[in-house]
Amino acid sequence: MDMTLTPSRGLYLYINTLRTAMDDNIVTDNEASILKVLATALGIHPSDTAYCLSIVSGEEKDPFADDSSDYSGHHIGDVTTYQSALIAALDDEVISEDEWEMLNHLRDLIGLQEDQHALIEEAIRAMADVDENGSRRLERLERFNIVCPFC
Repeated sequence: MDMTLTPSRGLYLYINTLRTAMDDNIVTDNEASILKVLATALGIHPSDTAYCLSIVSGEEKDPFADDSSDYSGHHIGDVTTYQSALIAALDDEVISEDEWEMLNHLRDLIGLQEDQHALIEEAIRAMADVDENGSRRLERLERFNIVCPFC
């Protein structure tokens, strides 16, 4: 591949979350679902995701290697992005340990606060009555909170 990606905050978050997904050198279908949601929410073009995988696997140069910009911390839209990723994880039949790690890492990267996480949970609970997956999503949310409480 001979292409480069322009460093951006969305790309930074996506690549770093992808690194977490690749810790075991396997991206499961469930992890792929979350990554797809994240790519859309972060403005990563579908054709760039394979290149991102090449960066994470060390085959391509990391666009952030020589970039001194600070892409971490909390920005507008982060809560919605995290909520989308959490819902994608909850809509699977099982939330795997790898998915928990990805969500925790994303939460750390964006600096999501406990009160923001609480608001996201409240929104998910409010949607439960009008969403056909709502009750199952709430059951998995309860399990997620037990196994992976807000740190």
